[in-house]
Amino acid sequence: MNPQSIKDLLQKFTLFKDLSDFEMEPILDLANHRLYRHGTHIFMQGDPLTNVYFIDQGKVKIYKTDFHGKEQIVNVLQPGDMFPHLGFFRQDDYPAHSEVIEDAVLIYIPIQSFENFLITHPEICVKLFRVLGEKMVDLQQRLEQKILHNTYEQIIMLLLRLAKDYGHETKNEHIRVTTQFTNRELANMIGSSRETVSRTLTQLKKKNLINTDKSGFLVLDTDALEDELF
Repeated sequence: MNPQSIKDLLQKFTLFKDLSDFEMEPILDLANHRLYRHGTHIFMQGDPLTNVYFIDQGKVKIYKTDFHGKEQIVNVLQPGDMFPHLGFFRQDDYPAHSEVIEDAVLIYIPIQSFENFLITHPEICVKLFRVLGEKMVDLQQRLEQKILHNTYEQIIMLLLRLAKDYGHETKNEHIRVTTQFTNRELANMIGSSRETVSRTLTQLKKKNLINTDKSGFLVLDTDALEDELF
């Protein structure tokens, strides 16, 4: 991947999209790229923080494990996402595991070098704070959903979130979720059980609120799902 390709990729991200070619030059000097195969762990929970990653192609699962080895999915990232957002200005370890679930091409920048760059470029810090703010709002909303809503409602909210993040509109104005998730993975996203998710999805299918196409992708009637919450 040549410097121009790396620049074009990075400028797709909110963090860099408004920077001039001159402002991008020192960032390109820091950036590297690599292909990661499906099933590869980019880093493990507890590893020392070293790099900030930007996804060009593929998908990456961010998850944590408890003392019993139970998996809790924090997020599934796709092209246009960066991680870890909490890696900046911290002398700490990676807070979660990251696993490639679809062959991925990643641009990565060493955190220490990037932090030194940010210190001398306050306008980039402002953009970074905006990105972090968006992520904090998302995490706050998830916490509120966990506290204020029952499991049935949490699963509907999860489906709506997946529709927003991974969905494409079909001819009948439903939303097809273009990333496949097992019931176990869906359960891990909200801290529920596979059996509960399976039972709830069956209920939603009987109500014609969701369906599965021939390829196994979820197809959602998002308007009807939203009505189900009220």
